[in-house]
Amino acid sequence: MGEVMSRWLAFRKEMAEFTAIALGNQVHGTEVMSLEGGRGWTYVDEIDGWITTTPGTLLAVTVADCIPVYLLIPKRGVCLLHAGWRGTAAGILERGTAGFLEATGAPVSAVIMHCGVGICGDCYEVGREVMTSCGLSAPGPGPWLLDLRDHLMERAAALGLTQVTSSAWCSAHHGADFYSHRASKGRDGRMVAYLGLLPRASAG
Repeated sequence: MGEVMSRWLAFRKEMAEFTAIALGNQVHGTEVMSLEGGRGWTYVDEIDGWITTTPGTLLAVTVADCIPVYLLIPKRGVCLLHAGWRGTAAGILERGTAGFLEATGAPVSAVIMHCGVGICGDCYEVGREVMTSCGLSAPGPGPWLLDLRDHLMERAAALGLTQVTSSAWCSAHHGADFYSHRASKGRDGRMVAYLGLLPRASAG
């Protein structure tokens, strides 16, 4: 616990321009919470996504194979989602995007989306229940390979998002640089994905 706290404190020190930091106890669900201002840490149970339109608020999720999904509307707001297969299948991208558009009052065409570092399709072997839960076909006896980032990008296109990119890095086979829960058989720690609007004074 001491090492974990020291790392979080070091992270906080590096992000000193942000007065508020949001973090949730993620449960692979679809709950997305808005945080508008405040000071210090905000920690909430059973939250897998965050939205803010307030400069100086930093959103954070932890990942180690799941996909961090970054949504941005420049100068208006940011949204950060934790998308594993369960959350993806249950619609966290759809729910997060809807909440983000409501919070910003922007059209879907204004949203920029990026799928961050996570496990790639060559490394993510899954069973039939994962494929069918995501609405994908599962021919043959299996197992099957699932590229969550590709699937999230397909879902984004169905929502009307047109400015979408994806990381080429894999948390599993680029394991020297990243943590992977699957590749390490649960021994690895977690990485932090974060996104925020710089305070206006700092943004110049």
